[in-house]
Amino acid sequence: MFRTSHAPRRPGRQPAPAPARLHLALLCALAAHSAAAADTEKTLDTLVISGSRVEVSPFDVPYSVDGVRLDGNGGQGMRVNVSEVLGSVPGVVVQNRQNYAQDLQISVRGFGARAAFGVRGVKLIADGIPATNPDGQGQAATFNLDAAERIEVLRGPFATVYGNHAGGVIQLFSRDGKGAPRIRGSVYAGEHGTYKIGIGAEGEKNGVGFVLDASRFETNGERRYSAARRDQSFAKITLAPDEDSKLTLLLSSLHQPDTDDPQGLDWATYKRDRNAVDRTPLDFSTRKSIDHLQGGAVYERRFGSGRLQLQAYAGQRSVTQYQSIPIAAQANPRHAGGVIDFEREFHGIGARWIMERDIGAGKLTLTTGLDHDRAEDDRQGYENFAGSTLGVKGRLRRDEINTVTSTDPYVQATWQQGDWDWSLGVRHSNVRFEVDDHYVAGANGDDSGSVRYRKTTPAVGVLWRATPLLNLYASFGTGFETPTLGETAYSSSGAFNLGLEPSTSRQFELGLKAYVGERTRLNLAAFQIDTKNEIVGDGAIGGRNFYKNAGKTLRQGLELAVETELAHNLSARGALTVMRAIYDEAFDTIDDGNRIPGVPRVSAWGELAWKPMAGLSTALEAVHRGAVEVNDTNTDKAAPSYTLLNLRLVAEQQSGPWTFSQTLRLDNVFDREHIASVIVGDRNGRYYEPGPGRNVYGGVQASYRF
Repeated sequence: MFRTSHAPRRPGRQPAPAPARLHLALLCALAAHSAAAADTEKTLDTLVISGSRVEVSPFDVPYSVDGVRLDGNGGQGMRVNVSEVLGSVPGVVVQNRQNYAQDLQISVRGFGARAAFGVRGVKLIADGIPATNPDGQGQAATFNLDAAERIEVLRGPFATVYGNHAGGVIQLFSRDGKGAPRIRGSVYAGEHGTYKIGIGAEGEKNGVGFVLDASRFETNGERRYSAARRDQSFAKITLAPDEDSKLTLLLSSLHQPDTDDPQGLDWATYKRDRNAVDRTPLDFSTRKSIDHLQGGAVYERRFGSGRLQLQAYAGQRSVTQYQSIPIAAQANPRHAGGVIDFEREFHGIGARWIMERDIGAGKLTLTTGLDHDRAEDDRQGYENFAGSTLGVKGRLRRDEINTVTSTDPYVQATWQQGDWDWSLGVRHSNVRFEVDDHYVAGANGDDSGSVRYRKTTPAVGVLWRATPLLNLYASFGTGFETPTLGETAYSSSGAFNLGLEPSTSRQFELGLKAYVGERTRLNLAAFQIDTKNEIVGDGAIGGRNFYKNAGKTLRQGLELAVETELAHNLSARGALTVMRAIYDEAFDTIDDGNRIPGVPRVSAWGELAWKPMAGLSTALEAVHRGAVEVNDTNTDKAAPSYTLLNLRLVAEQQSGPWTFSQTLRLDNVFDREHIASVIVGDRNGRYYEPGPGRNVYGGVQASYRF
């Protein structure tokens, strides 16, 4: 949503008395997690680069993009999940499954809502390096929020110029090391054995900037059998080889061993005990271990009014996951077993040339670039039993090399002339999937094969500066989503499903961005998304889901974001999304007009923040989610709507070179029972993942500046 807790003032204007439109404050009754109050001198117009790839004000672009600045005092939470900081962005739904084995469920205008694990349909990028695999599957857990300066969220047609699975784009930007060197330490703790310990150092010395961070997070989980541990580390070095260039070196890691997977619940079990766990995951000790390590370099050099940007990265990821697939199902000779075990090596390069020219009465900004990404999985499958012992690695049932490569050239241009801005972007994606099967045993034949997907995705937009305080815009774009490796891995015959087609979409957006009076800002957008060949569940055999292409779908919605300063030390913010997401034609058992599962009808957020004195702030937050369907036929119980209230208190003190801060949070004040997320189309009817009840946690942080 917006950068600060206080409304912006247009440059050059003096503060005026608080506006009389106090009805805007009602939006704060719909709130979730948000940023702590910021200084009144800061403005809402945080510069962003998502969409245009050059620094611009989000007020002056023909699409929906917001920058969320992360505070440094812990007011936004423990900084373990992006669900703590993205609640304020309209059009975005980040559901914390309370299951660290499956990561967050993130959707942008409905894209990605059906992901059973990880993130699909939404492009994730950290410091210019993709956190999304070339097949479209991403992991938000790799984001290091302790080192993050801001997160940008791009929605709508111009997200499609980021290629495959870019229904939306979420970019994290870490801080550059600046100022005097300093060290910090923090400790946070809460209920259910939850704690996080972090240490870090940052600053600049002899022209070299550095940011170093390491943390450990651990929890027993509110639900039984949901314990998790997550160790993260991060390093960033910035250098200036000369006055016209900058070099950034990055290294990050994630270690997450033996994370419990409690899976979902059916409705009857949830109503009986919201913290329950089904017998099946306990019998098979369902769990997941992740090790992720990557490094990268970004180089930028200026040539007059032009800029050359180069990037390269490489890494490895290993995953071992024990699933609860019944023994009887694995008797099928083509079954891949109940244990997934793979080692992934990935790398990529990117090059971009940005040129700005004054031509006559206008200004042209032209960006041309090329991205190449590759990931190779050495994948095995094993039985999840040995004799009568369940939940152990048994006989080999699958052995293959999966390779996905993507090569994408793109061009973007913006023409600014008078009160009009014209934007154009086009990207050509070439994605290749290749399977080299090494397990050919009896009835389990050779499943080797390959498939290639090609698509050109254009986007156009126009912005009109109707007045100095009001911008109107319109944009259109096309996009596509290939199947992910997980979706092609199985079919009704047991072989790879390389016949799946990519889904394609057309997006339209109309919007306005306005300043109302001196202390209020609002954004309003209306959108429509038409999709063909939506990838949906087709059934399950032996505990394995397989997929098919459905017919047309339609998403129509409105997004509203408002921020206002009610008084010098009192502010309100709000965000509202109303969406109609349906199947637009009948297909098999899916009726025309059925709602798309995983997409809430209404999402709303808000905050009322009070800063009674320097170094002390408090806020009331709330979040509302509408009802959510759980399967394509809309025949099972929808997850009910809910509204939660949260409170926070943040204090900060300075004493010489020392800075101290304390945070206290009370989430779900009224202990409201709710479904935090749903597992779309679960074949056992265990769709529901309960959210936490009332929770209290707090923390302290101290830093020393040399």
